[in-house]
Amino acid sequence: MHPFEKDPVHQELLGKPIKDLGLRLEGSPIEKFVHQLHREIERKGLKHFRPACYLTDEWGCPNQQPVIGVPFYLADPKLAALEKAMNDLEDEREIMMYLRHEAGHAFNYAYELYRTDEWKALFGPFRRPYRERYRPVPFSRRYVRHIAGWYAQKHPDEDFAETFAVWLTPRSAWRKKYRGWGALRKLRYVDRIARTVAELPPARPLGETDVTVEEMAFTIGEFYRATTPDESHAIADLALDTDLTDMFIRPSPRRRRDGLRPAGELLAEHRKDITDKVTYWTGVRRPLVRKLIESMESRVGELKLAVPKEREAVAVVEITAYMTTLAMNYLTRGRFTQP
Repeated sequence: MHPFEKDPVHQELLGKPIKDLGLRLEGSPIEKFVHQLHREIERKGLKHFRPACYLTDEWGCPNQQPVIGVPFYLADPKLAALEKAMNDLEDEREIMMYLRHEAGHAFNYAYELYRTDEWKALFGPFRRPYRERYRPVPFSRRYVRHIAGWYAQKHPDEDFAETFAVWLTPRSAWRKKYRGWGALRKLRYVDRIARTVAELPPARPLGETDVTVEEMAFTIGEFYRATTPDESHAIADLALDTDLTDMFIRPSPRRRRDGLRPAGELLAEHRKDITDKVTYWTGVRRPLVRKLIESMESRVGELKLAVPKEREAVAVVEITAYMTTLAMNYLTRGRFTQP
């Protein structure tokens, strides 16, 4: 049982069908971000492109449809708290990053850019098979960096969406930041195409949604059981004790504990930041990175490890470097450790 299932507040939500929650984007906490996205698009001079947004089960654009799906949990504070307990809730910066990315997909579909020879020459074949798990080339200058995990390398369509998002982001200084990169050609393409179609209505001004919150008959609990991957198998053979006892100390029962902090408490405090950074710089799936640090939190607690308070900052740096090394091993070899 996941800890969230023991929480009375969360338990009340788990059995409710999503379609019965009365969720609406209008008037919800997410609405202001949609308005901000539209303002950013307007400032770029695109007079006829305003992608519609709707609540659904995850971020995305339905296949070749110029509309943006927004996760339903962002429309309600209680659901947002549950998502935070499960998967680390997107903050305001991340929400805008996702919206700009999905707007890139919507722009591509609205003006059918992916059908043109120039688009294919720059980004690749739109019909390339879509792989959920991919092995990126870290630090490749052929691609922009936006969403965590070198996401532009996942597929030509994602490459375009990420490029559009960087171009759209206010004060991104993309001309300076990407000077000398292969990715600059893609950014210049987006900038030129946006000016070309600025006064033109989209070839596909409207799009069709896929599943909406009004159609989601499954319960909140069923949603999380279906969408939260079990990553325990990936760390089952990971022996942490030797390394963790090198990084932290095990106080003697006779020693005063003044000036010491439980190592698990320190890791829990920095869990999200460490997960964010390791995910961003390695490209390893976020649920797996989070499962890794949660396993470390659990193990240091079982070992009763601690850290001197004056070394807390050093310990956070060390555990982040350690996790990054494990994650890169997983990325390149498919396992955290090798026999």
